Amino acid sequence: MEKEMNQYLEKASILVEALPYIQRFNRKIIVVKYGGSAMVDEELKKNVIQDVTLLKLVGFKPIIVHGGGKEISKWVKLSGNEPQFINGLRVTDENTMEIAEMVLGKVGKSLVTMVESLGVKAVSISGKDGNLIQCKKKLSDGQDIGFVGDVVNVNPKILYDLLDDDYLPIVCPIGLDEEYNSYNINADDAACAIAKAVNAEKLAFLTDTEGVYKDPEDPDTLISELDKREALKLIDQGYIKGGMLPKINNCLNAIDNGVNRVHILDGRIPHCLLLEIFTNRGIGTAILGNDKERYNV
Repeated sequence: MEKEMNQYLEKASILVEALPYIQRFNRKIIVVKYGGSAMVDEELKKNVIQDVTLLKLVGFKPIIVHGGGKEISKWVKLSGNEPQFINGLRVTDENTMEIAEMVLGKVGKSLVTMVESLGVKAVSISGKDGNLIQCKKKLSDGQDIGFVGDVVNVNPKILYDLLDDDYLPIVCPIGLDEEYNSYNINADDAACAIAKAVNAEKLAFLTDTEGVYKDPEDPDTLISELDKREALKLIDQGYIKGGMLPKINNCLNAIDNGVNRVHILDGRIPHCLLLEIFTNRGIGTAILGNDKERYNV
């Protein structure tokens, strides 16, 4: 009996610890960039959707921006072609663009089904809907890589309308240029641009890494919080490089444009989103503007 009571008390203490965070972020917009292994593993996918749905139910206004690169590559191969990448960017010819739009739409609808099964209304849209994401052709070191887009502008009206009607928007990163050609957009870039446009309180990247390390070779050097000055110093010193560098630059760009905090989380950890947002220490890396209040002590 005593053991059971201690378990109940532990659950109660966790709920109490979450209370100030629920109060702080009630009715605030949080953008979640969803990708990596958490999109492939069915159990992790279920955990992520449970986390975002819970955020919605306790008063947050979440928006999911999802990728689908591994699924796109699978269908490109099934069509008889081999996926091609230049400097980490997918070469997107007309056929690949058609596959990407089909696959990302399918992924979005599957996420809607999971959210609605938990009792929350959701809508899957692309950046083409409501002229949400306007873009232009992106070059890779001067090379034309096809229908790959750079975000030029975000018109968030459709997102505000959905949020006001109590829907959870789920966005796939497809945009239109001035001539109404469709473009595939890097999901990190799309999430960052959307977070800026809606003045999100938080932007969370679910990735395949634990966060930012002072020394990438030493897991004990995970940085729980850092501000813009500290992030730039780590870049200058060469600690942040490779695939983490463009992600951090996206984070800093979001901070410069009004997003209060950006989180880099390991999507392979069950319920990482809840652990980062609702506990005192969190589990990933939070990046904040200079002189902003630090939550962790």
